[in-house]
This record gives sequence, C-alpha cells and structure tokens, in this order.
Amino acid sequence: MQRNTLIRWRTALGGLALGALATTAASAQSRVVLPAGSVLIVRTTTPLQSSTAKVGQTFNTRVDESIGVDEFTVIPAGSTVRGRVTMATPATRQQSGVIDVVFDQLTLANGQTFQIQGKLTSTDSAERRQIDADPNNSHVVLVGERGGIGAAIAGAGSSASNNSIFAALGSLLSEGRDVSVPSGTPLAVELESGVTLRGGTRLRGVENSTIYTATERVRAAQQALAQLNYYRGPISGQLDDATRQALFQYQVDRGLSRTGNLDGRTARSLGINLGTGVALSGNVLSASQAAMLRRDAQTLVARERSDLGGSAYGQLNTNRAYAQGDIDLWFALSAFADNAAIYEQLTSSANNRDAAVLAGRSLVNAARRVDAAMQSARPSSTVQNAWMSIRRQITTLDNGSMTTE
Repeated sequence: MQRNTLIRWRTALGGLALGALATTAASAQSRVVLPAGSVLIVRTTTPLQSSTAKVGQTFNTRVDESIGVDEFTVIPAGSTVRGRVTMATPATRQQSGVIDVVFDQLTLANGQTFQIQGKLTSTDSAERRQIDADPNNSHVVLVGERGGIGAAIAGAGSSASNNSIFAALGSLLSEGRDVSVPSGTPLAVELESGVTLRGGTRLRGVENSTIYTATERVRAAQQALAQLNYYRGPISGQLDDATRQALFQYQVDRGLSRTGNLDGRTARSLGINLGTGVALSGNVLSASQAAMLRRDAQTLVARERSDLGGSAYGQLNTNRAYAQGDIDLWFALSAFADNAAIYEQLTSSANNRDAAVLAGRSLVNAARRVDAAMQSARPSSTVQNAWMSIRRQITTLDNGSMTTE
C-alpha cells in the first residue's frame, strides 16, 4: 500500500514538472518581437484611387506569405494589415493626384488584432537609395501615373504636411493624373516600431519569408556582406539601418525580394547556416586574405630554415650547434604554414562557413604556439617582423576566439 502511494506521488510530481516545463516553453513562445525596420510585403484587397479617396478612409491589405521570426511563425498567410488615408488630393489639369497613407492595425488569420505603426516604403532600388540617404527626411507617397502604381519619394520631413509634400514632389506632379492602385497591387510596409507577437507553430525548415533577428545570424550576415563589399560597419550582430541598407543592395543585385530584411532567401544566398542551431560566432577571412596569409607563412618558414642553415629539403647543418628553442620555433612555424594552407581551402568555399569559423579558431591556437616558441628561441629581426605582420593579418580571427586546448 505504501509503495503504491509513493508511485502515485512520483507520478503526480512528474506531471507537475512536465506542466511547469510546458508552461515555460509556452511562455518563451508567447513573446516574439518583429523589430522596427522590418518590411512586410502585402497586397491591396480593394482599389485605391485619389479621385475618390477621403482622409480617414481605411483599406485592407493581405499578407500572402506567412512571416516568421527566427524559429516561429508570427503572421500566418491570410492575415491583414489595415491602411488609413491621411491625405488625398484628386488630380487637376496642372497637378497629379496624391495619396498619403499609414498602416495602423495588424489582424492575424485567427482574428487577433495588434496596433502597429507602419509607413509606406519602396522596393525600387533608386528610390530606396534616396530614402536611405536621408531616412529622417524622406516620405513615400502615391503619385498619379508614376512608377506603375505611382510610388514616389517626397523629402517632406517627419511632419509630412500637405504643403511640404507638394513642394518636395515638384515636377513629379506635372502629369496631372490620378492615383489608381488596383486590387491585388503589392505594397511594402515598413514598421516604425517593433511589434510583440505570440509565437505560433515552430518552423520545421527554412521559410523564404522568415525574418532572422538572432544576434549570431545577423553577425554572420554582416560578415558575409562585408566580405562582398556591401557592408562596412561593425560586426555587431545588430540589425541596424546600415545592415538593412547593405541587405537591400545585395537583394537588388541578386534578384531577391527587395525588403532589407534578413529573410530566408537572403540568408541562404549569403551561405548562412539556418539549421536547428544558429550560425557559429566568429570572423572568417576572405579567400584572397587567406591566400595571402598562406603565402606569407610559407615564406616565413623558408626564412627561418635558412637562418638555421637548413637546406630546401629540411636538412640541418651537422657542424652547427642548435638550441631547443630554435628547433621548436621552426616546427611551430612549419605547422602554422600547413594549417594556413588548410584554412585557405576551407574559406574558398562559401557552402560551409561554420567549418571556416572552426578552422580559424584552430589557426589562432597554432599562432599562439608560435608565440610561445618565439619566447624561447633566438629569431632574427626579419623573422620577428614577418611574424608580427602575419599576426596582424589574423587579428580579426583572434578577437574573441575560443581556445580548444
């Protein structure tokens, strides 16, 4: 009887523990932030025309492709984003029609609503460059018969008053036509502030429209973009304006969806690991930098061998007395040169960045062994200076590198 009671208690306690774990997991999923600056591609569900639009009028747009944040779906396909007209002027003979809109509400497919602050942005490369050049003084409005649906940029400032918009548009208004946005037209909505959503189903694979915000993945994107000369800022892991600008230009050049988001399509194109774990943290040299490092290391080995009186085949002068430290340094430099050759091979392929990160850590450890050997040897000034040059080449690898020894 007592034994049965113990079993029941253990079962009950086990149930409580599982319940607590489930509650914790649910809590972790309940708050997912879609950050400010994220761009959502939506489609209008009704026409929008400057000849009939009124200030305060609302209209709905539809999210066609489910949007995730990191590991979870947060905006299912079929959700709607509500727009609101803040200015509408019909066309005249001298002036094109203009519509200004904001987006203020997100309604998920299950009916749950969230208040948002969204503005119209552009996916046109020329217009986006104009926005990025002065993000605090650019306002996107719809102008009659320009760019298909009439997306134009007005440097109207944050107030976006009617007069400032008209003044900024200038000659763009000269066609004298009305805005006509048909139903089903894609629009780009940029969030001006983050939105906290409840995480939905966990993603089983890589979704094209998933927005990746985790620090390690953003850092990996910055590193990849820097190697391709799209990004020149710090490798911070922060999804800031400079990173979004670099992502947008990369997307333009690669024919990807032009949002500036670090989405699944872009991340895969950049070679970022999107498996169950996040990409490994660490810097990677470019292929050309790795090739230079390997050549310099091999040259340094030859120099140290020559200083020791050795032949090209590694034979030492039998009539010379050698110190242990000098031989240790030669061996350490030879090993480093071999490691640098392997590292070069790994960096030449963009398909396995994680392997290059790990190889970089091992290369740093090999460099530390050379550092230690230098302390016990009697290297020439030429060897010392050459090693200092190599050390500078791998500074980015050494910063924050993990020691495996």
